[in-house]
Amino acid sequence: MYDLLETIDSPQQLRELERKQLPALAGELRAFLIESVSQTGGHLSSNLGVVELTIALHYVFNTPEDRLVWDVGHQTYPHKILTGRRAAMHTLRKPEGIAGFPRRCESEYDTFGTGHSSTSISAALGMAVAAQQAGLERRAVAIIGDGAMTAGMAFEALNNAGAMDANLLVILNDNDMSISPNVGALNNYLAKLLSGKLYERMWRSGEKVLRVVPPVLEFAKRAEEHVKGMMSPSTLFEEFGFNYIGPIDGHDLDTLVSTLHNIRQLKGPQFLHVVTQKGHGYQPAEDNPGKYHGVGKFDPSNGDAVAATGKKTYTQVFGEWLVDMAAMDERLIGITPAMSDGSGLNDFAEKYPQRFFDVGIAEQHAVTFAAGMACDGLKPVVAIYSTFLQRAYDQLIHDIALQNLSVVFAIDRAGLVGADGPTHAGSFDLTYLRCVPNMVVMAPSDENECRQMLYTAYQHDGPSAVRYPRGSGTGVATQTEMQALAIGRGHIRRQGSGVAILAFGSMLHPALEAAEKLNATVADMRFVKPLDMALIRELASTHALIVTIEENTVAGGAGAGVMEALQAMNMTVNTLCLGLPDAFIEHGVHETMLARCGLNADGIIDAVEKKLT
Repeated sequence: MYDLLETIDSPQQLRELERKQLPALAGELRAFLIESVSQTGGHLSSNLGVVELTIALHYVFNTPEDRLVWDVGHQTYPHKILTGRRAAMHTLRKPEGIAGFPRRCESEYDTFGTGHSSTSISAALGMAVAAQQAGLERRAVAIIGDGAMTAGMAFEALNNAGAMDANLLVILNDNDMSISPNVGALNNYLAKLLSGKLYERMWRSGEKVLRVVPPVLEFAKRAEEHVKGMMSPSTLFEEFGFNYIGPIDGHDLDTLVSTLHNIRQLKGPQFLHVVTQKGHGYQPAEDNPGKYHGVGKFDPSNGDAVAATGKKTYTQVFGEWLVDMAAMDERLIGITPAMSDGSGLNDFAEKYPQRFFDVGIAEQHAVTFAAGMACDGLKPVVAIYSTFLQRAYDQLIHDIALQNLSVVFAIDRAGLVGADGPTHAGSFDLTYLRCVPNMVVMAPSDENECRQMLYTAYQHDGPSAVRYPRGSGTGVATQTEMQALAIGRGHIRRQGSGVAILAFGSMLHPALEAAEKLNATVADMRFVKPLDMALIRELASTHALIVTIEENTVAGGAGAGVMEALQAMNMTVNTLCLGLPDAFIEHGVHETMLARCGLNADGIIDAVEKKLT
């Protein structure tokens, strides 16, 4: 079935194929991708869209000596398959298996670790300069999607690169537009022409001749820009100092190979615009690329997903609350940095399109955009993943908290995130939020508490955050009626003696389970900031051991806040802080990952018993 693909375990073997064999290889690679991802889950649409591009890059460039830097990295499954990891694809995103994103420690072909967007041009430019400093002819290539190009960091890198003479190629993988007639034979021919040596020599020679006649030289440059501008959207990137080529059909292997071969001979910053289709070659993914962006296991014959648990996810709880709250208050605005589906805003966007803003992959802008709205009386809710809010930390402090603006942060994917691994884990938000003045920080222990906390945050006059985990909770029903919680107040969920466990958010349920054996008191703390000082004082006065537990790094987290509170109250008591260790946690099954960190019932019991001996 995979006659060609099974002969390739490295790009060197790929480069031994005849060029006319590449389309057949693309067909096999696409079929293997569908079969493989249907068994493991993962990203599908984005990978199907870059099959031909990946083959062409490894066919033309001398990888790994030439550096390929993939932006975000969720489109690197074909790259992994062609670089010796085909046999390991059944372990994708599984414990001890290969990662869903590029990792330098996994392969010499993964030149730069990614997971967050818009870093590729900066990294590839750094590599190009390193080659230049060493006097090497090595090439550096950044492959970036049109979504990632919306981030300011990408333009910062373009601005810097265009002013340098490093041998950098930026490939814009544009999968947001259809392959329309302008990306056809004429445009492909033009791209080959503009990337060829003959065109470069003619232009350089003409430039030398005309330099002695500046007005004529300026006229020639303007004429060239005019002709290229009529054929392609080149002006923006050429203003940055790049030689723009394209757009070309990203599924036409002959054009890709010819154009890349030509570009590889050129010096200085080059920009190639490639148009692809998400989900290309698999009808269900072509029809609904968003649905097949990140998938669980599915039936490859029809694309039907394996049945889910049926429990409501925290993301769904947020989405329902947002729609309900918007119906009650027309000032509510929903904002997301390119994560409408993942953050649960699709229903809101459909019902309230004038109050919904997807600002693209621009987390910094999203936060300050919300700040501006809050200044003039609107009530913005920023829906964002914990790991992505890290990218807007200065704006959180300087633009929101410092001015004490009423902005709600609905922070999804808090804590460990299973198969997506450390690049997407929300391991640090309690730490980086807790130290910011004016912030109110909440962590719900179940679905209904999440809904009530979102309402509490919305009613609060000032910045607030509700952080909740990926996936479903315990199945607790959400109450339609909403009532604001008393800020800074936790409550006792189980009364015991000797040991008091102060649980934050998702850790309440393993704490309650462990408490049955330990006969411990368990408090659902609810608020990380402000802490319930009265409850802490009461528990510290009546128990021999205070245990804090959180799905956040121990360093500077909620437990550290409790220790600071005890110190401020001049209370001396035996303490134990449980949470994520000072390490990046590898991808795997969420429950297993928690167990390895000692954050399940057995781990809590073991840690407490050791502390008491």
